[in-house]
Parts: sequence; structure tokens; C-alpha cells
Amino acid sequence: MISENQSTYVPLGEIHALENPGKVPLELIEVQSGSYQGEDDIVRFADKYGRV
Repeated sequence: MISENQSTYVPLGEIHALENPGKVPLELIEVQSGSYQGEDDIVRFADKYGRV
């Protein structure tokens, strides 16, 4: 669980997902690090809602 004004780090290649269990709308700021900042290397997997 992450609270307001906290952050987390997702290592390169780690399969991950985000869920908001609260009642307040979630606002997310994604920050990329490293020498490559493109998004064409993102691989999407099916989730529990059937999205790919």
C-alpha cells in the first residue's frame, strides 16, 4: 500500500499492475529514468479485466 506523497520503484522488466482500493480518485505521476525515455518498448499483458 502506498499513501499520499509516497512513491515506489518498479525495476526494469518487472511485471506490475496498479489498483486503487480507496474511495478517493487516484492521481498517478509516472517518472521514467535511464538513458532511453521512449514508450515503444512497453509490453502489455492481459489483466483480470480482459484488457491487453
